[in-house]
Amino acid sequence: MTGVLLVAGLAVWAAGAAVDLTVGASRTWARLVPYAAGAAGSVLVTVAGVRTVFAAPRTLDLGTTLGMGHTLVHLDPLTGLFLTLTAGLGTCVSACMVSWARPAGRVDGHGTAAGYLLLLGSVTVVVVAGDAFTFLFGWESLTVSFVVLTGVSRRWRRAADASWVTGVIGKAGGAALLVGFMLLAGHSHSLELSAWSTVAPGAVHDAAYLLVVIGFGAKVGMVPFEVWLPGGYAAAPGPTRAAMAGLAANVGFYGLWRFLAVLGPPPQWLVVIVLVLGGVTALLGIAFAAVQSHLDRVVAFSSVENAGVILVGYGVALAGAATRHPELAAVGLLAASLQVLAHAVAKSGLFASAAFFESDHGTDDLQALRGVGRQHPSSAAAFGVGALTLAGLPPTIGFVSEWMVLEALMQEFRVHQLALRLAMAGAGALVALTVGMAALTFARLIGLMLRGRSSALPEHVRVVDGGGAGRAGLGILAVACLALAAVAPWVVRFVADGLAPVVPAATMHGALRSPWVLQPVFPNFSVLSPSWLVIVMPIGVVVVLAVTVALSGGTLLRVRRVPAWRSATDAVSGPSSYSPFGYANVLRHVLGNVLGTRRQATGGADGQSAEGIPADGAPAGGDANRAAGARSAGTSGHAGDDAAAEGPGGRAPVPVRRLAVSTTVVEPVVTYLYRPARAATLWVVMHIRRVQSGRLDAYVGYMLVALVVLLAIVAALG
Repeated sequence: MTGVLLVAGLAVWAAGAAVDLTVGASRTWARLVPYAAGAAGSVLVTVAGVRTVFAAPRTLDLGTTLGMGHTLVHLDPLTGLFLTLTAGLGTCVSACMVSWARPAGRVDGHGTAAGYLLLLGSVTVVVVAGDAFTFLFGWESLTVSFVVLTGVSRRWRRAADASWVTGVIGKAGGAALLVGFMLLAGHSHSLELSAWSTVAPGAVHDAAYLLVVIGFGAKVGMVPFEVWLPGGYAAAPGPTRAAMAGLAANVGFYGLWRFLAVLGPPPQWLVVIVLVLGGVTALLGIAFAAVQSHLDRVVAFSSVENAGVILVGYGVALAGAATRHPELAAVGLLAASLQVLAHAVAKSGLFASAAFFESDHGTDDLQALRGVGRQHPSSAAAFGVGALTLAGLPPTIGFVSEWMVLEALMQEFRVHQLALRLAMAGAGALVALTVGMAALTFARLIGLMLRGRSSALPEHVRVVDGGGAGRAGLGILAVACLALAAVAPWVVRFVADGLAPVVPAATMHGALRSPWVLQPVFPNFSVLSPSWLVIVMPIGVVVVLAVTVALSGGTLLRVRRVPAWRSATDAVSGPSSYSPFGYANVLRHVLGNVLGTRRQATGGADGQSAEGIPADGAPAGGDANRAAGARSAGTSGHAGDDAAAEGPGGRAPVPVRRLAVSTTVVEPVVTYLYRPARAATLWVVMHIRRVQSGRLDAYVGYMLVALVVLLAIVAALG
């Protein structure tokens, strides 16, 4: 029955893609049918996933379906867990796509729906693959879908660059997986993933482990491969970004979980690398998210941060596996899996609701979207709950998952290897700093977008606010962020059953101190009851409000109307009030070394403004650094228009030039890694061109030398 549901889901998605490729988006029904097919197919696959979690593992041999070896479909609880997560999210995102694509002009031509449905199908193929060829077939198809979605629209000038970078990073990750799979297949003499568990520890095992981590890490945004996420997500149309970030990225984590079960204990140096890179990824992601002036880039960099936190939890699981400590592996993998769940649900809600904001207003600039929640109450509610979840605040599932990650890192005293203990301690410090900055980042979004003063929309613009199907999808995602926390112990039970192929479910169940209390697997440690928080916190808020109203004598209920998020004084208002750029200016100064903040001020004569402010200083009054950030270089600035002031004694006006301040945030990975590598590559290519003499005998000589070198390498490895 499960196999029939999977085949039916894939068939429905294929039919929807065929409609998009043949009819296109010229007709309303043709714009909606593919996404309705996406929702229907996702429901079928979700049911199949739930059934698989509670069924016995089995492998289906489909013969030579893909034309190379035997095509195997492996169904076990881990497969079912990720099928349930990805297909469940696919149902909600598809519903949002139905409403988003309904108005004419949002989807043009062919390809958007086909790329989206290819994404859903590719994710499913990767998760159920039981052999190397099927796995890589689904993986490369997923990369193709990313390139299609990022390149199908030309909403801004650098969309083509974003599509190109997305494709390059995707192919680099696929190449790493291909080489790693070749090493494992060569030593096990089999293309079956389960057969690779026979590869003994050694150089080949460790090299394959490293390549697998690199390949899957590139997909999820691990440093230094995170450069494709901000541009790639922003270039994708509408809620398809939710599918890329909240749905498709999960196959990277699935691959890491799966190969932990296949390859077993990793080398300790790899554990240290994963922990350090995970912590650095989390900090860099949230640091750049906090200072962005465009909504899409804030949410995209937040995905980098969440990927880092998940990788840290995965690193703890690797530490437990490397030290033969099953409880440590269990708490790390459970924490990482809960974080995957929280990120997937919340990020899908954020990107989907942001798509409706941007489509109605025609921009993703935070300054232009101030107070947008007043015009989009349904989308704003989903956005607000998702933001609270990603900020890690109670009573959301994000709070539960981040609490579990921090508790897992606190178990470093149980590890006796100094390198692992230091790596876990350093990763814990980075994650703690990241969690605090995340709260600030999303408080900024909630305050300015949902509670700020709104700007009037043009009369010809019709607010969609999710539409009927979209509101249903957004509502499910928002409720899930809260409901999953309320029933967190039951969620832990389901996740533990799904992770049974990696860590025994009995060990995972050690996290259940009692039916409604959680602990980090180890007994006699700190505990948490998310279910109790969901009940107690609202009661506490009501009690505090009641006492406050009683003590204030009723004055608290008086209506006082003041502009939200006003600057320090009432004299600073209107265009000089606190802006999204100014709100993040403190972080630009505090984290100047991390962000590479560079400020430049111009205006006035001889490097001075009319008020005598030096060119490298900050102007006084209001928000001096206010402006929107440029996508390409992270540059923001404020340039005032020329003005005229009446001179003393009523003489002719004296021209006054306002100060212009620009701030540039430098991405260190791009600046100090990719750009020098690009320059070095071009230099090598220019010099290699000299060997192109055009003589056939020279080319034959090159081939002979290459063959001799290759034979020598093979002989050395043998």
